[in-house]
Amino acid sequence: MTLTTPEKGVGSATGLPSLGPEGTRLLRLLDDTFEGWGVAAGARPMTMPPLLPAADLAKLDYYDNFPHQAVVAAPLDLERRATTPFDTTAGRFPSDALEPAALGLPSASCYAVYLTHQGTRVADDTLVTICSWCFRKETHYEGMRRQLGFRMREIVAIGGREHAENHLAEFTTRIQSFAKALDLPLRREAACDPFFDKGSSKAVLQRLTPVKYEFLYEDLAIASVNTHRNFFGERCDITLASTGGPAFTSCVAFGLERWLSALTRRHGSWEAAERAVLDAGASGAAGPVI
Repeated sequence: MTLTTPEKGVGSATGLPSLGPEGTRLLRLLDDTFEGWGVAAGARPMTMPPLLPAADLAKLDYYDNFPHQAVVAAPLDLERRATTPFDTTAGRFPSDALEPAALGLPSASCYAVYLTHQGTRVADDTLVTICSWCFRKETHYEGMRRQLGFRMREIVAIGGREHAENHLAEFTTRIQSFAKALDLPLRREAACDPFFDKGSSKAVLQRLTPVKYEFLYEDLAIASVNTHRNFFGERCDITLASTGGPAFTSCVAFGLERWLSALTRRHGSWEAAERAVLDAGASGAAGPVI
């Protein structure tokens, strides 16, 4: 199927749009570019599961901090299903037909990285890059701009405080240079994700010193740089090999479908958007592509 307009397609209204050949090619080109940035910086490519134990996400305060975005999954209860079948009118299984929801669909790729490293000692300059499906419940869905299921490429730093901070500074420059080469005007704005309990001292510090900056095209955030200080290091018992203390973490995130939206809105078509990315690569602004 070839989509005539990038923002439309089967499933757009439900937050689950499809991509034709042109969109798929551009998405892969962008992801190869961003992954190449991570690998060139020393990141280890990894593959993470699409679902995580809900108990593990709860340990990270995910359901306290992001209940409005949370999506969970549950298998069918085969005994109850006989008496509570699929509701064809509502288009869903009744809750009585399901086993308890013990699996969570994370809203960001990096949660799996911290959980994978829990209980381990890491080098001060550890880097990981992943691309995972992420899921967010929204009040409404809109083409490639706002989706229930989408792909997120992340480059995650785990290690010393300086390593985590330098990671964000370096990739802030990289994103801005890439956007300039793409003729994609982005503005950088402070944002706030409540990783910490609202009443804690860390929450007060977060309000004084932003922990998240987003890069917006028009009103759409397509990338972000995020510092978590030692929150995940403490919660997941990730310690530094050099000192034994909790690791600091930070991540750079790219919403791939949102980049598709921004580029096609700016350049007018799949073909023109792809050409802009290729030209940025030829100029050296895109950096290495693997």
